[in-house]
Amino acid sequence: MSENIESVLTEKRVFEPSEETARAARIKQADLDAMYGKAESDHAGFWADLARSELHWQKAFSEVLDDSEAPFFRWFADGELNVSENCIDRHLEDRGDKPAIVFEGEEGDTATYTFRDVHREVCLFANALKAKGVEMGDRVVIYMPMIPQAVFAMQACARIGAIHSVVFGGFSADALRDRINDCEAKAVITADGGTRGGKVQPTKKGVDDAIAGGCKTVSTVFVYQRAGNEVNMTDGRDVWWHEAVADQPAECEPARIPAEHPLYLLYTSGSTGKPKGIQHSTAGYLLNAVVTCKWVFDLRDDDVFWCTADVGWVTGHTYVAFGPMACGVTQVMYEGAPTIPDGGRIWRLTQNHGVTVFYTAPTAIRALMKLGDDFPNSCDLSKLRILGTVGEPINPEAWMWYYQVIGGERCPIVDTWWQTETGAHMISPLPGVTPLKPGSCTRPLPGIAADVVDEEGHSITEPDQGGYLVIKKPWPSMLRTIWGDPQRYKDTYWPKFDGKYYLAGDSARKDADGYFWIMGRIDDVVNVSGHRLGTMEVESALVAHEQVAEAAVVGIPHEVKGEGIFAFVVLKGERPEGGYDEKLVKELIQWVGKQIGPIAKPEDIRFADNLPKTRSGKIMRRLLRNVAQGKEVEGDTSTLENPAIIEQLQGRS
Repeated sequence: MSENIESVLTEKRVFEPSEETARAARIKQADLDAMYGKAESDHAGFWADLARSELHWQKAFSEVLDDSEAPFFRWFADGELNVSENCIDRHLEDRGDKPAIVFEGEEGDTATYTFRDVHREVCLFANALKAKGVEMGDRVVIYMPMIPQAVFAMQACARIGAIHSVVFGGFSADALRDRINDCEAKAVITADGGTRGGKVQPTKKGVDDAIAGGCKTVSTVFVYQRAGNEVNMTDGRDVWWHEAVADQPAECEPARIPAEHPLYLLYTSGSTGKPKGIQHSTAGYLLNAVVTCKWVFDLRDDDVFWCTADVGWVTGHTYVAFGPMACGVTQVMYEGAPTIPDGGRIWRLTQNHGVTVFYTAPTAIRALMKLGDDFPNSCDLSKLRILGTVGEPINPEAWMWYYQVIGGERCPIVDTWWQTETGAHMISPLPGVTPLKPGSCTRPLPGIAADVVDEEGHSITEPDQGGYLVIKKPWPSMLRTIWGDPQRYKDTYWPKFDGKYYLAGDSARKDADGYFWIMGRIDDVVNVSGHRLGTMEVESALVAHEQVAEAAVVGIPHEVKGEGIFAFVVLKGERPEGGYDEKLVKELIQWVGKQIGPIAKPEDIRFADNLPKTRSGKIMRRLLRNVAQGKEVEGDTSTLENPAIIEQLQGRS
């Protein structure tokens, strides 16, 4: 039996860059070829040149890459810079009065902050942090709605050298407590509440409950007044944001920060249940954030950029709080559900704010696609010039809808592969240069040594043979360690191939053109009769059916095959009465067999109104496995967008 993952999905469509896009692009083919050549011949020098040209240094570096204690790599270690200064101060002279953040709330309230406004807000709050005893190296947890003040808080921490850790505002009090305790946070920054789906989410109460459960290190809780809901304020610990900044000076000198000083910790779920605090550096992280914004999004001074991710996720760090700010572009922020008051909200926001570059998740695209074409067709989306996807592989049919209906067949789609751990884009097309294939993230960016290897770590040269996705050389924005647990860092990300390659945890294949196709997580593989199939490809085949909007596939025990395939499907129309349609089930099973072969046919299909997802759009496959195997759903479900969907999936509603 082959240990490699088999590819069963075939996609032949190719979309060449238009002449107009190619002509206007920041990077031309000759530029890209030169970049690849430089990175190949002098890997460290390639990144050193970029670090000198793209970042403002308080102290120039002389060391570039220190790999003497690999896999604990260090970049530009003897240099010093301040992330907040790079994101804000350097724009004040030329762009001080330019909008940096254009905000809209779910109820229609708006606010615009220029770079000068952002500078003032960040400095005021940085001084408020210092007044409460927060110093360089202290950890500060941020637990806020998706509002500009969350970005101000992140930037304020960066300005004084405090290490921030943003916890997604939808996480439970228990999850928040675990993260506060793991990093031993000195302060927490929150809001009274946030608005989503027409309801106030009581954020401050989550903090109170977390601390009541035991958080001995927290001495101060800052509370921003946002939703106006009633909250309890603990004397001596809690302070209103507006009162904390009232008497502070509007200038705060950016601290001199060593390049390898931790900028932030971002916790991801671990297989053991204990969250992993991914630690990112200051200079290396910012460098990749800046160059990928320029390369992948082709950002220009007149762009209006909108990344829909919450700052509680890494996408909201790199492509909301830091990258676009450092590039000096105007960006849109929205607090609320994407379908309030209806499915046209996202497209009206895009129209009304003149968005030119739009970046969102495939799950959001599929959900909006399910609502039909009338909503986007009723809006003027003509200012859009680049579309992006992030978070998981996008199935080809959703890609085509995005390209045709939203982009009007004129906007290139940058399908980006990267992770919390990588800090920034790793594999992505470049607009105006890279021919596009629906469902492929195309090729690694310059300086990123990605490959697909077999069990022994050898490059797989035969096209379309699945294997392990690895990175063979260090890159500046890579995670430095897991906070407080360096052994877990080594065991998680460098466990194979003699610790020489970073193991991404994804399976992938390369086609005959060298394009990468992500096949899903290594553990999202179904072993059917000795054939190891990536679940993503089966899901893509299902979504290619005209009646299917979304699909998720998991493995179930099978007496003959070892494992069988169980599919959960969301239709474009209504869910069948009683939750089952035998005729449609048979049709979809045969459809999958026709699309990718009999081996991939599901054993059964269950229909649902939606899939169990977090508010970031991530499908919680662990829960689907429990449902498919008839087990009780175990574990924390507090982060689900719609917890009631579990009852429906189990056939109880």
